[in-house]
Amino acid sequence: MATKNFIPTVWSETLLQSLDREYVGVMHCNRDFEGEIRNLGDSVVINSIGRVSVFDYTANTDILDPEELEEELAVTLNIDRAKAFCFQIDDVDRIQAKPDLMKTAMKEAACALAEEADRYIYSLYTKCSEGNVITKEGVTSDDMVDLVVRARQLLMEKNVNSNTEVVLEVSPKIAAQILKAKILSGTDNAESLNNGYLGNFVGFEVYVSNNIVKTDGYYHCIARTKRAIAFAEQLKSVEAFRPEKRFADAVKGLHLYGAEVVYPDEMVVLSLSV
Repeated sequence: MATKNFIPTVWSETLLQSLDREYVGVMHCNRDFEGEIRNLGDSVVINSIGRVSVFDYTANTDILDPEELEEELAVTLNIDRAKAFCFQIDDVDRIQAKPDLMKTAMKEAACALAEEADRYIYSLYTKCSEGNVITKEGVTSDDMVDLVVRARQLLMEKNVNSNTEVVLEVSPKIAAQILKAKILSGTDNAESLNNGYLGNFVGFEVYVSNNIVKTDGYYHCIARTKRAIAFAEQLKSVEAFRPEKRFADAVKGLHLYGAEVVYPDEMVVLSLSV
């Protein structure tokens, strides 16, 4: 692919599709606000409301006046992360390359960007509600049933019912203990298998990611609903150019994004050491 044949909109879309295929943590976020961002420094105010009251109804009688719903919380999602890439492919390498080097390089760029975004998502584990942290040292496979069931209980106590989709994201070492415990059931969701999917247990869809945060020997695994964390991204620019001092095609891109915990009650952190 020569620079003169580079179509930015096509390659931007290709890169975004590749990002979606590589995400794990981002895949389980609320992404409804992405259309509202354009530049670094943009922000979106996310409002939520309290529960709606229910009352008894008697036929042929007036019902109560409409309830005035109050905002339960307003969270600002800031687009404050900017990650860039820039690589070149020498003309000789491009001519000799089979398959196409540019496609391979763009896929590698997507992998790198996705890892950065996932790491940021998992760094938000500190923002879960007080009391929603389960800590255990020296975890073995014998502990996993009790730990995962306890996490499910904490979510249910915060009104996350059995109909709400919940995910559990764990590090490879914790995943090994889960697999040894043989508590997972399979799925027909072939698409999920490409994003670290392990199986299902007590309502959790369980995923493994090497980007789970580790501090002082503890892996901070996260159990959450898919609206607990909001994420928004914008692929600001993907440009092709010819470096002045090289016989090569080069591509650079800018990835803008931000994330915030919107429903801290709907996130449980399992801080586990092995």
